Amino acid sequence: MPDSSKKPKSAGRRGKPSPPSAPVSKDGPQRLQKVMAACGVGSRRSCEELIEQGRVEVDRRIVTVLGTRVDPATAEIRVDGNILRTPRRCYFLVNKPSGVLATNADPMGRNRVIDIIDSKERLFTVGRLDRMSEGLILVTNDGELANRLAHPRYGVTKTYRVRVAGRPTREKMDQVKQGVYLSDGLARVDELRIKRRFKDSTEMEMILSEGRNREIRRVLARVGHKVLTLRRIGLGPLRLGRLPAGGFRELTAVEVSQLRKLVANRKGTARPARPAKPDRSAKPDRSAKPDRSAKPARSAKPARSAKPARSAKPARSARSARSARSAEPRKSRSAPTGKAGTKRESSRSRRSRGATQGNSKARRPQTGSRRGRKPGK
Repeated sequence: MPDSSKKPKSAGRRGKPSPPSAPVSKDGPQRLQKVMAACGVGSRRSCEELIEQGRVEVDRRIVTVLGTRVDPATAEIRVDGNILRTPRRCYFLVNKPSGVLATNADPMGRNRVIDIIDSKERLFTVGRLDRMSEGLILVTNDGELANRLAHPRYGVTKTYRVRVAGRPTREKMDQVKQGVYLSDGLARVDELRIKRRFKDSTEMEMILSEGRNREIRRVLARVGHKVLTLRRIGLGPLRLGRLPAGGFRELTAVEVSQLRKLVANRKGTARPARPAKPDRSAKPDRSAKPDRSAKPARSAKPARSAKPARSAKPARSARSARSARSAEPRKSRSAPTGKAGTKRESSRSRRSRGATQGNSKARRPQTGSRRGRKPGK
């Protein structure tokens, strides 16, 4: 009889490894709306509205305060009386075809990347690819990993195969490598090399660690080369391989662990390191005072230049001064003409005549004048 105490070997080790389901308890307490969105209830905004309406219960207690933190591993969360189940983490690699949108909401109802995958989980894309671009894109429901892979802080490289019109010169290639100024700042390319040259076009391979909107198309247009086709062939350690356009596959446990190690090791490497602060714990010795007895000698002021002496004027003799004064013509006053003028002259002559006779009193009014005549009775 076979020994029942021996446990059978797991057949999953030899087969294809299934994608890991990361336990949520490792992240610790999380915001309630974030846990609800991860469970597929809806967007975080819609989950916040459900909380404010009093339709959410945590451990049989109604919660209406936003920002409440819960542990998904131990807490029992109910929405309208239904218990939420913790979703299984999903990771998919998709070969996005041209003309498909990398978004979750499109008011025009066009084809989306998440429509390619037949899954009941709430999925979203990692990063973006514009509508005319194609190639590798990740789809998952792990928000924390998706945020780190897309954030430029972690420096996750992305490899593109680009075909441009014309034949770029060495000067233009060096210009792209050094960096091109765009409307939102300086755009830099980590690596750039030419793969093939055609008659009217050139195929290049570019590696970037940034994620700006339509960055490759804008950079190459600035140097005068229009992008004809753009295809992403790599994301970190992942490669597109021979996956056909519109196809997808689930990542293995090894690939997911590689991505986690990538963003864990490169956390914050994109930001420049801050200079170390000076050590202020050791205070300077203030017991020894500086010797202030010897004052520093003052610097001698520069001597002022002597002003040029003024030339002395020639001195005049007293006689020459008197003769010069006597030679000056006296100012003559011309007598005014007319009746008024004769009266003024006569009065002046009378005053001078009275002064010579010694009469100091005021003169009497003339009897014949109009002023001294009394009016008749």
